[in-house]
Amino acid sequence: MQTKVLYLSDLRFNLETWKRELRFHFNEMDTFQEKLEEIAAREHGMKAMKPLEVFQNRIMLEKSAISKLLHRIRNKMVNINNADYSESIDGRLQNEQYPLKDDMRTYIKMHYDLKEEMMDYFAKWL
Repeated sequence: MQTKVLYLSDLRFNLETWKRELRFHFNEMDTFQEKLEEIAAREHGMKAMKPLEVFQNRIMLEKSAISKLLHRIRNKMVNINNADYSESIDGRLQNEQYPLKDDMRTYIKMHYDLKEEMMDYFAKWL
């Protein structure tokens, strides 16, 4: 049972870490949106506006992806909190977590790609 408690604690730690990171990224997208609005107010013309609209759409998509990942994390936490401590460790909870882990990896890569593109755009137009 002690092994099971440690095992579940490790899974919970991963989920909490991902949750904090996703919340940070969500807030970061709000900050980026504010900067885009600042650029739009400066009226730089179509050269600045076309990519701006693309970034605004990508921010909406990213925030939606974050919300979905947070929902999945909440569901995993419920599973961990309701785990049967007398049940043998069969890797079921860990195996259920692998798709989420892969999705988090993919999301993080895409987030930092978007962030890099936006920072280049900000450097040009701010």
